Amino acid sequence: MRDVLPELLEWWRAGETVGVGTVVATFRSAPRPAGASMLVGPDGTAVGSVSGGCVEGAVYDLAESVVSDGEPVLERYGVSDDDAFAVGLTCGGILDVFVEKVSRETFPELEEIAADVEAGRPVALATVIEHPDPSRLGRRLVVRPEGIVPDVSGVGERSHTPKTSGTIPVLGSQRADDAVHDDALGLLAAGHNATLTYGPDGERRGEGMRVFVWAFAPKPRMLVFGAIDFAAAVARVGSFLGYHVTVCDARPVFATNTRFPEADEVVVDWPHRYLAAEADAGRVDGRTVITVLTHDPKFDVPLLEVALRLPEVAYVGAMGSRRTHDDRLARLREAGVDDKEIERLSSPIGLDLGARTPEETAISIAAEIIAGRWGGSGEPLASLDGRIHKELA
Repeated sequence: MRDVLPELLEWWRAGETVGVGTVVATFRSAPRPAGASMLVGPDGTAVGSVSGGCVEGAVYDLAESVVSDGEPVLERYGVSDDDAFAVGLTCGGILDVFVEKVSRETFPELEEIAADVEAGRPVALATVIEHPDPSRLGRRLVVRPEGIVPDVSGVGERSHTPKTSGTIPVLGSQRADDAVHDDALGLLAAGHNATLTYGPDGERRGEGMRVFVWAFAPKPRMLVFGAIDFAAAVARVGSFLGYHVTVCDARPVFATNTRFPEADEVVVDWPHRYLAAEADAGRVDGRTVITVLTHDPKFDVPLLEVALRLPEVAYVGAMGSRRTHDDRLARLREAGVDDKEIERLSSPIGLDLGARTPEETAISIAAEIIAGRWGGSGEPLASLDGRIHKELA
């Protein structure tokens, strides 16, 4: 939904009703991830995509129908020998798409959620997409780290307590509210969208109620150390991939906004000191990726001492030749970094793509980060068997 939120909010503010289709679950080689949304505006305009073009026509028609009769629908699109071309999803995947209508009346908290997303404040939106009681379909629970905001036609009041106790149940029972609240906080911390399954009243081992959670977490961070030409390319690719990019270098003549226009921020500081301060302030987490491009021992060894000892980061990579790598390892061991900590280091940085230019090298680094995130092998898909898309670890 994040990609279509500006258009949705504009129609919402104008008092219009919009049909919204959202991918809530995927199986096999589905082309778009859970959370991808498509809007059908009041003027018939289609915004966004749920399948990269495969089933948009069917979702468009369903969204118009849902806007007309008001009842949300959960629809599965897939392929078989008989219906591949009728459905249109010929890639071999399966999508579950939840289609609902959105307006000021059905979704009064949209503007507050949009404000949180714009400001980078974490917020999760949990929506009931399947339930034996049709009246519960489409009910929403807005979850923030400090508490929850019920959102069903004004039922309940805003709560800043860690739990939902004391409010009128939003999803149908206090048990369901508490279970979804806790699980949504976990997804928000990880930055993942997901469909969760419970019993009708929130029983964790039951079935019957499915809830989709959008986790609007702040952008993950990419920390680029070393204000060199390769860093400009890495910052550009990192921004394209959706990271909040920081370039840091101790040399003010090189660390300038003019040289790194794609970075969200450029910091002049000693790299190891900056990273330690950011970690102490809680601004480095399990989604953070760190690229060390200085290939100068006086910068990168103290920096890697800090980076490799952080309890949770997604990736630490360091640039340099084989000789530089060997020298760096020796210096790190002399500084007391042990073998287990060194195993976390990707060096020389990037995948073997034969990269030469800064831009090609940035793609190589990005490819290694993506492979690590999703469990990819880095091998050509043509040489592999089995599923193309890995399950989220």
